[in-house]
Amino acid sequence: MKKFDKINHEIDSLLTLKPRVFEDHRGQFIETYQKRDFHQLGIVDDFVQDNSAYSTFGVLRGLHFQHSGAEQSKLLRCVVGEIFDVAIDLREDSPTKGQWIGEILSEKNQKIFYIPPGFAHGFLTLSEHSLVTYKLSNYYNSELEDAIHPMDPSLDIKWDKHIDVSQIILSTKDKNAKSYLDYLKGYYEN
Repeated sequence: MKKFDKINHEIDSLLTLKPRVFEDHRGQFIETYQKRDFHQLGIVDDFVQDNSAYSTFGVLRGLHFQHSGAEQSKLLRCVVGEIFDVAIDLREDSPTKGQWIGEILSEKNQKIFYIPPGFAHGFLTLSEHSLVTYKLSNYYNSELEDAIHPMDPSLDIKWDKHIDVSQIILSTKDKNAKSYLDYLKGYYEN
């Protein structure tokens, strides 16, 4: 019995999974992770940390990543509400470096988004509130964390396709994040 439909993206290694949902008069049941099934889909990461983020409408978290030695793959889903989830390819030798993929994740569509190491990640809450849960393949390391400004025009992320940009709420850290071009300058200078 097939438990997940696999959706490939234009950027290599990014995957969206649509799990099988069992519904009846009591509600629904979804198996969201089983190591054996995920290995068969090509997701062989050893997930070591689970996080959750609760946000209100318009909150944009990201674009966050950890530098080499602490890079993380992520397996995300939106348990409550709806988000626009974005992954930007930062992999050094990738032909799609600097490109992004956006995916709507919601409690209705039940999609799971897999982001491998080497990507910056962020999401925008589109509903009154959202609860996002995610598995990480490496531990959080504050000394190796970094961020790229999510509104950087050179990335041309279509946040405004979903809500008016004047409604977007950023943390101080994200407001002060570097541009993608400054990230590239720092990367190549090191």
